[in-house]
Amino acid sequence: MGRLSGKSVIITGAGSGIGRAASLLFAAEGAKLVIADKFDTAEETARQVREAGGTVVALVGDAGEEAFVAGLVDRAVAEHGVLDAIWANAGISGGAVPREDQDAAHWAEVLRVNLIGPFLAVKHASRVMVPRGQGSIVMTASVAGIRSGAGGLPYSASKAGVINLAQTAANDLYGTGVRVNAICPGLIETGMTKPIFDGARARGNEAKIGQLNPLTRYGVPSEIAHAGLFLASDDASYVNGQAIAVDGGLSSSHPVVRRR
Repeated sequence: MGRLSGKSVIITGAGSGIGRAASLLFAAEGAKLVIADKFDTAEETARQVREAGGTVVALVGDAGEEAFVAGLVDRAVAEHGVLDAIWANAGISGGAVPREDQDAAHWAEVLRVNLIGPFLAVKHASRVMVPRGQGSIVMTASVAGIRSGAGGLPYSASKAGVINLAQTAANDLYGTGVRVNAICPGLIETGMTKPIFDGARARGNEAKIGQLNPLTRYGVPSEIAHAGLFLASDDASYVNGQAIAVDGGLSSSHPVVRRR
């Protein structure tokens, strides 16, 4: 019996990176999945899940659009009868746009995907979870939302919003049995962080990637997926309204000069 045996789960941003790792892990733990991505890479993830013996439906769409998110929830219920958990993982970095070149439209797009998208997951997942008196909503935030130094202005602000959303939504759902939590990844090698890794490797500095955290290394998507598995499962039945950093200890310290 897996930790998600028989549970119906939605994962957005499932076409690569953390979302793909989570899809494979959750399926291996017995979840029946509806996965989504803005790109058709979601189907490649679904293929891998099926080859491993999992149950999955893949959809292509924008996790920041309300009609699509509502449809994801409806599809999960239609396919599997219930919705036990949703991981609002889809996000964008906003790119390395200098402050002076950022405009309201740029900010609005980052906030739409990174913050409004998770809100829509809360809104539509809760409408089917609340009547059952149970459910887990997981959202991907970032250490960039905890303090400065891990992302650009709009990205960091959007992820700070996700952290606050986890807290406020958990309390908005007071007494319903529905839990809401966020994960704050540190430096993880994904498509979003590819420019960082490519640049370091081109300079011959790969060994220095992640050196600022106490584990002195970067993370991989499966390490975030395991944190999500915990929050989605009954193992986290008393964890609610939290933003859990999975960052090798990066966010535990103020900047210091290392003496060794």
